[in-house]
Amino acid sequence: MRNEALSAAPTGLRALLQRPPLAMGLLTGYILGTSLLVANTPRSLLFFLLFLVSLLLIFAAEVPRWFKGAAVLVTLGLLMPLLGLRNGFYLEVATQVGIFVALALGLNIVVGLAGLLDLGYVAFYAVGAYSWAILGSPQLLKTWPALDAILPLGGWWFFVFLLLAVVLAAITGVLLGLPVLRLRGDYLAIVTLGFGEVIRVLANNLDKPINLTNGPIGITPITRPAIEPVMWVLRLAGVQASPAAVYPVYFYFLVLVVVLLVILVTQRFKDSHIGRAWEAIREDEEAAIAMGVPLVRMKLLAFAAGASFAGAMGVIFASKQYFINPESFTFLESIGVLAMVILGGMGSIPGAILGATTVTILNLQVLKQFSLTLNAWKNAGVTILGYNLANLPPQLEPAKYERMVFGIILILMMIFRPQGIIPSRRRRMELEEAQRRAAETTVEAGVG
Repeated sequence: MRNEALSAAPTGLRALLQRPPLAMGLLTGYILGTSLLVANTPRSLLFFLLFLVSLLLIFAAEVPRWFKGAAVLVTLGLLMPLLGLRNGFYLEVATQVGIFVALALGLNIVVGLAGLLDLGYVAFYAVGAYSWAILGSPQLLKTWPALDAILPLGGWWFFVFLLLAVVLAAITGVLLGLPVLRLRGDYLAIVTLGFGEVIRVLANNLDKPINLTNGPIGITPITRPAIEPVMWVLRLAGVQASPAAVYPVYFYFLVLVVVLLVILVTQRFKDSHIGRAWEAIREDEEAAIAMGVPLVRMKLLAFAAGASFAGAMGVIFASKQYFINPESFTFLESIGVLAMVILGGMGSIPGAILGATTVTILNLQVLKQFSLTLNAWKNAGVTILGYNLANLPPQLEPAKYERMVFGIILILMMIFRPQGIIPSRRRRMELEEAQRRAAETTVEAGVG
């Protein structure tokens, strides 16, 4: 018994993280240490990644909840903006991560909880983005110059449209859900894929007969949210800064607040009877109907809830980028968000957050940095294992192979860890049960 207990006891870093006082001390030292390293070497990708790992350690550590909350608040609310002032690209990466975290959480409701494979999810993102871009820019003045008294809408309207986009995207989700209620699996995936392409093609062609979207040229400039209250607070605090310098931090905190709301809403859904109904539908529709689950209402609610998050983030994306065109909402964007959900673990909120963070950083940081480093070595004529890197073909750019890398990651995940990096408890139990049944079937077949 003693040997079994010892073998079951956690070892290494995991054991340390399960001792609250020691874990709190180590985490505090790690967060501050990596923050100082990033502050002193703001161009170091390795140190920035180590700093981001602190969030994963906070999640895994066995420490009181108040300490976890305080550590996340200090890391994301104080240290990240300060490091972003040292290197603005890190703040841009953090903002992009936040946007994709909200998208992944929205798709996680549809795919992970309700089991409805949606390959056109980016369409809801486009609906939110274009709803603000059309009215928050001089776009309509090209057709109706008389509207110059009211268009483009001012920055205060941004917040109104943030709420309107939630409603508009939810209605679009219901409109998509209605005709596909009887479809499952591959058929549902094909219809949603088509829906996503229809929205993109509409954005590409609605420049005639009435020019609403400006076609493939896109819409710019798009009004940014009102910043006057923030500037007033900064002046009151004696901080002199231009709006151009404040906007990146402003967008970062705006995205952070929306992501926190999305996490809260998703967790409430998951813990409610609605979340359990979605999981019942995912497992067996006939059994769910037999148990009294309102299938139509629950499916439509899943589409609406998932779409609403994407709509809100679309408004923020359009305003932050200052420019949008149909190429921002291609099918590959939907696949990218789906890869985030699968990588993290379908149905798992921490998994969706980790998957979105991993894929976004891999896309924005790691592959691009690897390409820059490889080009620098090629130009310098560095030789590795007797091969001169100057002889590498110019087409070899790791940043161009991001989709192939994502594909390899998904294949490896399906082979070695189909439940994702951080699976939900129910999903893990389901896979263990399936493996147990498969093993029993194999044994019975061998006996027979």
